[in-house]
Amino acid sequence: MSKLTEKTEIQEAVAQNDATDLDLPNLEDKSTIWTTTRLELWAFYVFYIGNNGYDPSQPPFTAPCGADTDCVLPYLGRIRDVNSIVLLTNGMSFALQAFVLLTIGAWADYGRWRPNITIVFTIVAVAVSFAWLGVKDPSKWQAGVALYILGLIAYQCALTFWTAAFPGLARDLPEIKQSFADVVDGKKLLEDHEQMESLERNRISNVSFAVCSAGEIIILAIMVGILKGVKSDESVENNTKAFSILIAFSGGVWLLCALPWFFLEKRRPGLSLPPGMSLLTIGFKQTYVAFRECVRLKQTFLYLIFYFLMGDVLNTTVTVVGTLQNSVVSYSTLQLTLLLIVGIVTQGLGIYLFWLVQKRFQISTKAMLCFNVFWILILTIWGLIGVHTDKFGFKHVWEIWLYQAFYGLMVCPWYAYSQTMISEVSPLPQMFLFFALFSVVGKTSAFIGPLVSSAIITASGNNDNMPFAFLFGLGSLSTIFLYFVDVKKSRIECEEFVAAEARRKAFDDANVP
Repeated sequence: MSKLTEKTEIQEAVAQNDATDLDLPNLEDKSTIWTTTRLELWAFYVFYIGNNGYDPSQPPFTAPCGADTDCVLPYLGRIRDVNSIVLLTNGMSFALQAFVLLTIGAWADYGRWRPNITIVFTIVAVAVSFAWLGVKDPSKWQAGVALYILGLIAYQCALTFWTAAFPGLARDLPEIKQSFADVVDGKKLLEDHEQMESLERNRISNVSFAVCSAGEIIILAIMVGILKGVKSDESVENNTKAFSILIAFSGGVWLLCALPWFFLEKRRPGLSLPPGMSLLTIGFKQTYVAFRECVRLKQTFLYLIFYFLMGDVLNTTVTVVGTLQNSVVSYSTLQLTLLLIVGIVTQGLGIYLFWLVQKRFQISTKAMLCFNVFWILILTIWGLIGVHTDKFGFKHVWEIWLYQAFYGLMVCPWYAYSQTMISEVSPLPQMFLFFALFSVVGKTSAFIGPLVSSAIITASGNNDNMPFAFLFGLGSLSTIFLYFVDVKKSRIECEEFVAAEARRKAFDDANVP
């Protein structure tokens, strides 16, 4: 299509108030009166510093065990290996997260009160963090399990609703609004505008992780001082007490980091509640509609399958490596904190380097994600080698240090690019709906992997490396679906979806000023 032809079609669509046929933001859309300020954007970045206050893959409720002995506890009706217990607990927490997101996750799409959901879950997570001060000895490990599950649910839900805000922030950036105005005036091609908005989404997503990493380094340095102060390495009791103190401290930091976002986030309007629907039923209705449309949106559906499978692979891989790591370093709080510092430093460096390369060479989101996925598969091969040997496969302290650096540099960019890719294959007017769908699918996959891996460990005679065989195969299968995702076709499908849904009025924009 020539620039002149494109200009004529766009201007005619605007004149007829029918910009949805071209997947352009409607100029009469009340949400466009907001402009993302630098202060609001930095409040978004800072929130994530606190949201990563402690690593949920670490099991703070487990008692120290000797490096050369098995560690078991009675759990769910039988005696289980601690690593199996951690996997089962993660599986249960992920299943509960899926239920919560399915029930109330849809509420974020309606009206102006989505920020309240983030606020509530953040406050619950902070309260759980302080509750850990009551868990000071191994005999209270059952209470630790309950707090761990509740904390992980609150943490993940707060993270989900915070993450879903970034496409709106990118859309309302002054430079993006100006770019769109240039498209309407015929000064810029629509494809160039879409590329620019895609890069801005990647910038916000990647910079938020980089800022988070920088903040966490300071927080973890303070934590090392706390560990020294309570002499965590002198006894089992001190070590367990140190876990509780650190989690409570992280909760306090999270609250401080979250307050700017609570007050500065603009309450952009969502959708109006459909006739005959209530908040108790809209979640199930919305999920049905999203699944129905994903069948029509073929590229979105392909990415949904990939996201389901690869998300399962990565979540479970991190959990399995975490349990092996804890065994190697004998659950030392100080050692785990120092390892985490290495991971955070390399995470910030890796994510920012990925972004610099993408920005310099104008690389697409899909290409960056493919490169990242390759290194995730390498991680599963690393663990797979350890099935039949004790010389390699997360069996030594030096491997754990290397893993932390490798994970930060090459694997962590997944958390930025996988989310940005969701926005690349989802219709803009229903962005929250599709983020909710992907979040629910992600939680569903995340509890399947740990449960399967736990069964594999038990069936293999407590061989903690055996799940990597399953994870490598599943990860390899998932890459096939990513390969066939066509972002350009997805944009066309999304345009047709928006036009069709506008005619059927399945979703109506909220008429709020």
